[in-house]
Amino acid sequence: METTLIIFKPDAVQRGLMGRIMSRFEEKGLQIVGCKLMQISQDLAATHYEAHKDRPFYKSLVGFMTSSPVLVLAIRGNNAIAVCRKMMGATFGSNAEAGTIRGDFGVSNSFNLIHGSDSPEAAERELKLFFKDGEVLNFDRAVESWVYDMSGGKPE
Repeated sequence: METTLIIFKPDAVQRGLMGRIMSRFEEKGLQIVGCKLMQISQDLAATHYEAHKDRPFYKSLVGFMTSSPVLVLAIRGNNAIAVCRKMMGATFGSNAEAGTIRGDFGVSNSFNLIHGSDSPEAAERELKLFFKDGEVLNFDRAVESWVYDMSGGKPE
């Protein structure tokens, strides 16, 4: 099981899409193990996006991410990183397939609604930026055996 960071960006929050987007992850069978509404500081945004520091869009990205509250989630599931990224769709809403979050709710190439960790290493780093020790929970769900085939001893 993997745990990944998902951020509903300011446009998703301002457009009132948090519940609709979150329900997609839950309906898929993924487990929400951490959740908080927060205002990202300039320092946190700069740290989170430091890999893009030399890119032309960096300043506007940091400005956008600090312009309004965001909803930050820790989501767990079998191959959660790949599953979540597939659900999110292509980076630009205008290119995203129907049925994906960006494809169904976005058309902008600047405002793309959602961020998701792109690797296990990124997820580990990003989760530590947004969640303190004890804020990402471990708990059993009765539904787990109906989400995953566990007959082989591991989730499939």
